[in-house]
Amino acid sequence: MIRRCEQNPLIKVSDVKPSRPDFVILGTFNAGTAVFGKKKILLVRVAEKPVAADPEKVPVPIFNCTTKQIEVLLLDRTDPAYDFSDPRVIHSKNGQNYLTSISHIRYAESDDGIHFTVSDQPLIAAFDEYSAFGVEDARITQIEDTYYVNFSAASNYGIVTRLLSTKDFKTFEDLGNIFHPDNKDITVFPEKVGNLYYAFHRPSTSEYGAPNLWIASSPDLVHWGDNRVVAAVRPDHWDNGRMGASCVPFLTEKGWLEIYHGATKENRYCLGAMLLKADEPWKVLARSEKPLIEPEAPYELDGFFGNVVFACGLIREGDRLDIYYGASDDSVCMASITIQEIWDLLGV
Repeated sequence: MIRRCEQNPLIKVSDVKPSRPDFVILGTFNAGTAVFGKKKILLVRVAEKPVAADPEKVPVPIFNCTTKQIEVLLLDRTDPAYDFSDPRVIHSKNGQNYLTSISHIRYAESDDGIHFTVSDQPLIAAFDEYSAFGVEDARITQIEDTYYVNFSAASNYGIVTRLLSTKDFKTFEDLGNIFHPDNKDITVFPEKVGNLYYAFHRPSTSEYGAPNLWIASSPDLVHWGDNRVVAAVRPDHWDNGRMGASCVPFLTEKGWLEIYHGATKENRYCLGAMLLKADEPWKVLARSEKPLIEPEAPYELDGFFGNVVFACGLIREGDRLDIYYGASDDSVCMASITIQEIWDLLGV
């Protein structure tokens, strides 16, 4: 049912300049979406790493809160205290893990939703002790004339969710850390249900439970509580390993429609759909048995971290949904599907 854009990938590593001359870009992916004036905008995650001058050393970029600069820690590749087998994360025997890259968020805009101009400089980057390892995977929720941008902030304290608000994507108000570590994939509903705001979230660690989809409510978008499970991973399905919200949900005549991501235990990421009750969005009315889109195209199969289709936003044009997704942690792509086609898939 879904139709990949013929121009995919829309934003590639070669389209974006590094933020500093001693860095190289690893990926441009996982973009939040919004319509701002007459422009379609993306807030693109850009992952960079320092150039390795010494092949025996592994450089680790970390934001220094005192100097307000990104500094580079050099780890000895032969040091048995570190596990370098994962290209993304360095695991240490002392419990202190590091990222091999540091991510920031860039502003990109387009007239047609296909050809984007990407800013040369970060819009949002590491700025405090909670974001020392970088900022990742923005989602954008528009409520009246205000855009609320939430993103994952990583540090040695874990992964928290930060919330900013803006009216122009130039100046931002910092509303603080709204979810405790480790928590990701927060998507804020664009309107109240009753007299409360709602947001999906995905706690990342548990001694007993799997990475499932949760929901929380708030009176003010800052203080969240009343947490409950919405949907869980399904054995023998395409989402048996982990799941989480991808795009900001929106209200239809049938209820809230959510495009979510799921992964197998082997880390193959796909996108699916879920319909939730309009006045009780923690109740699932339908959930796709098969993915809307799964890694099949070459740019989805091969990249920095292959076999991944992962979305952070969509743009609705009447009945058509243009879903912007990260392919293999490498590039920004887009695919389109109609709401009616999703209803057909869900059988509602």
